[in-house]
Amino acid sequence: MVYETFNEFRSDTFTVPSKEMLESATQCSVGDSVYKEDADTLELEEYVSHLAGKKAGLFCCSGTMSNQIALRTHLFQPPHRILCDYRSHVFSHEAGGLATLSQAMVTPVIPSNGLYLTLDDIVENFIPDDGDIHMAPTKVISLENTLSGIIFPVEELERISHWCHKNGIKLHCDGARLWNAAAETGVSLGDYCKFFDSVSLCLSKSLGAPIGSVLVGSRQFIEKANHFKKQNGGGLRQCGMLSRMGLIAVKENYSKLAETHKWAKDFGHWCGQNGIALEVPVMTNFVFLDPKKVKLNPTVFHDCSKKFNVKAMGDRIAFHFQNTPEAIENLKKALLEAYKDSLVNPYTYKGVPRLYRASSSSSESTMVADHEKLSTKVL
Repeated sequence: MVYETFNEFRSDTFTVPSKEMLESATQCSVGDSVYKEDADTLELEEYVSHLAGKKAGLFCCSGTMSNQIALRTHLFQPPHRILCDYRSHVFSHEAGGLATLSQAMVTPVIPSNGLYLTLDDIVENFIPDDGDIHMAPTKVISLENTLSGIIFPVEELERISHWCHKNGIKLHCDGARLWNAAAETGVSLGDYCKFFDSVSLCLSKSLGAPIGSVLVGSRQFIEKANHFKKQNGGGLRQCGMLSRMGLIAVKENYSKLAETHKWAKDFGHWCGQNGIALEVPVMTNFVFLDPKKVKLNPTVFHDCSKKFNVKAMGDRIAFHFQNTPEAIENLKKALLEAYKDSLVNPYTYKGVPRLYRASSSSSESTMVADHEKLSTKVL
């Protein structure tokens, strides 16, 4: 069965391996990667860490795993805390991993500029390790690039990095879509990664690999992260087939990302022409509708999408290299029809966070209905 992705706009995670990528897996190495004896895995780790300008890499099952073990590796004895953007994946979409795996408090910060955290935001919310026994001190700053498709300015990263290293604070990057930032700006992956002590780089978002993420950092850091990877069930044996597909994804599909950004920007411009308000500027491959101004009924949007043979959901529209121009035109028809309905029948979400509505785990209407039921309970 061939899974169609040309009309898939729910997430760039829906990209799938090409026929050539799948066929390459039949020629993969079959060493034991737990014992560091799988040639394809070692090659992938070396290739990506070299691109990132780091000494070592570690192939992980997912971005969630690479993020969580990275943060766990940076932390030692609680009480401690992590400071991050309130929208960040490590905080809002990784199943409470920071609390359960790292026993960490979290300071989720709303950017004062509405787009990305600045050093001023960090300093204002930083908890020093100054002997105050009432507080859990900040030990790690975790940034995400891109976040909501927004590119983190290099100048601000440099300021934050300098401050962190001066104050003995570790700096981690959830770089699930750092590929997109590099493809859009022309800033190399290494020039982005040099500001961080660790970076998680996904292979299954936008790039078309079936699974995986590579965590990069110093060799000592990666050795310890591998310990936590094993502890959390991430020890993979013959994963050469996954690593080989991941390496092909980076080498063959990375160059295709810039075109997806153009599609997203053109779509964002079209939204503006039709009065469909956006929440944030379109910088890479995501278009975020403003839920406070665009009151789409999720059921109507779902039905319109089905009518025009596209898959879309919530306020987030994702573009990837396996979309087609025809599908994008159909998406416009579906969104415009749903938007016109919203002008007559505006829909108001009840107690449903935007990030929850952007999830791809189940149907939009089911999530809204379930969450509205929960919001009526006394918690």
